Amino acid sequence: MTEDSAAGEAAEQATGKATGEAEKAAGKPESAARTGLGQGPGRLLVMLYGVFTVAAASRSIYQLIAQYQEAPLAYILSAVSAAVYAFITVSLVRGGEGARKAAMVCCALELLGVLTVGTWTLADPSAFPDQTVWSDYGMGYLFIPIFLPVTGLLWLRRSRRG
Repeated sequence: MTEDSAAGEAAEQATGKATGEAEKAAGKPESAARTGLGQGPGRLLVMLYGVFTVAAASRSIYQLIAQYQEAPLAYILSAVSAAVYAFITVSLVRGGEGARKAAMVCCALELLGVLTVGTWTLADPSAFPDQTVWSDYGMGYLFIPIFLPVTGLLWLRRSRRG
């Protein structure tokens, strides 16, 4: 490596670091690329949460409009799960420390919801004449709803800035 190329690399690194520090000082959110929430394995989480957002939202919207009287609790819970999925998806894409913290809270609430609704559907099946996304711990969705928040929490914890 020549002195010129080494100096050039050092200047680029210093400029990038200075830009990030200037954004932080100005109160601007850091980009997702810098925080890495949607990078690497985070891309798979973004994709899965995006797919689940669309699936849960489209299903719940149809059921709330066309079949509300059949199982209102189940359909409302599916709409809630869609909103949680959407918020987590946006947080992962947005990046930044604030978004990471918000996503952690939502993933924890999602896990609590899956465990609560999953247990409730097993303990009192008559309360749910139709399935929700979280029924039977997500059995209708290959149990992905129970693994997704756990994976999300692990990823968000790992991506925490030191």
